[in-house]
Amino acid sequence: MSNGVLIAVEGLDGSGKSTQAHLLVEWLRSMGAPVHHTEWNSSPLVASSTKKAKKQKRLKPETFHLIHAADFADRYERQIQPLIEVGGIVVCDRYKFTALARDGSRGIDSDRIEKCYSFAREPDLTLYFKVSPDVSLSRINKGRSQLKYYEAGMDMNLSEDPFESYLLLQGRQREIYDGLTQSGRMVEIDADRTIPEVLRSVREIINDKFDIDSISILDPKDRMNETLDFSIKK
Repeated sequence: MSNGVLIAVEGLDGSGKSTQAHLLVEWLRSMGAPVHHTEWNSSPLVASSTKKAKKQKRLKPETFHLIHAADFADRYERQIQPLIEVGGIVVCDRYKFTALARDGSRGIDSDRIEKCYSFAREPDLTLYFKVSPDVSLSRINKGRSQLKYYEAGMDMNLSEDPFESYLLLQGRQREIYDGLTQSGRMVEIDADRTIPEVLRSVREIINDKFDIDSISILDPKDRMNETLDFSIKK
């Protein structure tokens, strides 16, 4: 069976990337594609330790870097790589570029981050949902009255005002993401627009990048034994 496809989505908090990742997964599944969806910081291996440390506000930039790397390594070994090797499609809600943006914005050297995640292959496609820090903040504040401690970057002493601190930290991360886009490692999508408008752009990029016309809708019981032609266009 041929190798599968790895698609990653990246963006600031509030960029809408998680919503678009779910919509992408459902769209591919509707065509009978064997899709697995995985999210950042979701490995049960370190989940309880991370939650406890955040609650006690004990996480330093170095600790953040290492604990997220452990989470990613566990998910890569157990979820991502095995499915790609058997011809599946894996959609990652955040990939190693999140570490470059988040750890980099907290002062961890980019070369060190790259080496730490060097075991992970480059995605076949990385979608970067670019949103302004102001829009990011307004979207996050719609559902709650205050920002979380680390979300606001209060551990960095950028500002005593959590909202200002958030904007400064997100600005740093956006600069890193912009650099990754300019180097050709990610495809930028304007995420300041509505969900349907962004979704339309996502599908156009997927159709342009991959040959999905030959994917046929399969009966669920046949999906595990069927090899789908979801190849990268030359």
